[in-house]
Amino acid sequence: MNKKIINYETLIKITKAISHSRDPEEVMLMTVENIKNALDVKACALFLINRKTNELEVAASHGLSDRYLNKGPLSFLRSITQTIKDGPIAIYDVTDDPRIQYPDEAKKEGIASILSVPIVIHDKHIGILRVYTSEPWEFTMEDVIFVQALAQLAGIAIEMTKLYQGQKEAIDILKLMRDRKQVRTTRRTPYESVPISFTSVARPKRAVS
Repeated sequence: MNKKIINYETLIKITKAISHSRDPEEVMLMTVENIKNALDVKACALFLINRKTNELEVAASHGLSDRYLNKGPLSFLRSITQTIKDGPIAIYDVTDDPRIQYPDEAKKEGIASILSVPIVIHDKHIGILRVYTSEPWEFTMEDVIFVQALAQLAGIAIEMTKLYQGQKEAIDILKLMRDRKQVRTTRRTPYESVPISFTSVARPKRAVS
């Protein structure tokens, strides 16, 4: 099948997933799986930036071993920092590029080349999407645009989920407040078993001496 057709089908599939799913993990996992399969590469991973530690944390991956994923902290300030500042970065040889933070581990994993694309929402970098190949790969502009498009879709999915979860929490809080208010207004007296609002009618009047 034509590569362009495969890429378009992947974009449509991811877009449909975003419109139907409220689970960001599901969308991110589908994103990396489909990129790996569409480009026929070794692996793909999506990282989110932890602002407290200034590290990239794995949110979803497909094709990478646990040993490689747990190789050590990945600083977004040190590891391919141009991705954050300047946009997509393509590394042809991971063993001979100073921007790679763990070149030995990448070689042991069987990684030859990496494409790193930023995930940007509202002019704010929230993560990075990376493509890994087992053979030296000169990424084409079509490859870069395709991965960029899916990176943006993944970012939109994450943002939409946050908004949905925020709205859901707000609704739950309002519902809880309403339920508590109803409990107070329908509280019953211990002896008449009728609402307090009716106790003035239900209680017998004391005789006046």
